[in-house]
Amino acid sequence: MGMSDSAAFKTAMRRVPAPVTVISAAHRGERRGLTATAVCSVSAEPPQLLVCVNKRVRAHDAIGQAGYFGVNYLSHGQADIAHAFSSPSGAPGGRFETGDWTEGETGAPLLRDALATFECRVVQAVDGGTHTLYIGEIVGMTDRDDLSLLYKSGLFSAA
Repeated sequence: MGMSDSAAFKTAMRRVPAPVTVISAAHRGERRGLTATAVCSVSAEPPQLLVCVNKRVRAHDAIGQAGYFGVNYLSHGQADIAHAFSSPSGAPGGRFETGDWTEGETGAPLLRDALATFECRVVQAVDGGTHTLYIGEIVGMTDRDDLSLLYKSGLFSAA
């Protein structure tokens, strides 16, 4: 796929509505996180999720080194958190000043009032070009009834 195909792919993917998450990890006292929509379930038995993490973001190495990560599905009123974790500027740990965060059993940062949180242990890491596909077995989860924050064509909405 050439450069123009890559741009066309990105444009097409932006048109598909997707739930917004913050993928989080902590290693040696350093918390890292990123906004992501490339998250999906893998299996119910055992319960597993897949997250696609760009190799250039700071959270990428933290996930690999810690061996654990959190997936925090944002609710409709949490676009400010999505923006904080998608911004390349600012101190990585400072992103966690937006929202009410706690530490899970594995040490992964979890958003207290997220729509759903999943604490995962990395069971496989697959090279996916610009990204690593981390498959995580769920070791803890929470959920609440609310509207989900969605991302489509550069905009946030609720569903």
